[in-house]
Amino acid sequence: MARVPGGSRLKALVIGAASALLVVAAVTVLTAGTSGHAPLQQATPFTLTAVGDPARPISLADYAGRPVIINFFASWCEICRIETPLIARFYRAHHGRVLIVGIDGNDHTKPALTFMRAHGVTYPVAADPSLSLTSTYGAGAGFPQTFFLNAKHQIVRHVFGAVTAGELSSWASEVLAHPAGAS
Repeated sequence: MARVPGGSRLKALVIGAASALLVVAAVTVLTAGTSGHAPLQQATPFTLTAVGDPARPISLADYAGRPVIINFFASWCEICRIETPLIARFYRAHHGRVLIVGIDGNDHTKPALTFMRAHGVTYPVAADPSLSLTSTYGAGAGFPQTFFLNAKHQIVRHVFGAVTAGELSSWASEVLAHPAGAS
């Protein structure tokens, strides 16, 4: 078979285009349902024990009828070391009005508690050492991940990677403006 001049360049172009299409398709699939047009997915209910206090349960049912943010993280996660202090400051500034539950996945108690103290975490944090809940939410693909739930505990937004101050502030504005719903 004869070589076509520029064939390797064409091959690279085709591979690049195919890769770009795959990325667009993946983003489309991951963001489906967040536009408000598709039905919202119900958050998986859970009851786990608090990090460092196995006698204290933390349950999504405890927040029935209230919007809540669920943040999946781990003490060994580099991005979480940047994100967690931001979330902790946000929680302290809005305590009682904006609810946050942390889910510490695939971690040991001592490093998790050290991490939480070092970053000023005062919101409830549940332990998920075997990643059972983390996997159910699809957050096992990497940390951190944050889920914004409305008062019906439907997932209205999912952030893969570090959440920003702007995203948290936007959510707080919505929750405070419409305490019964935050959609």
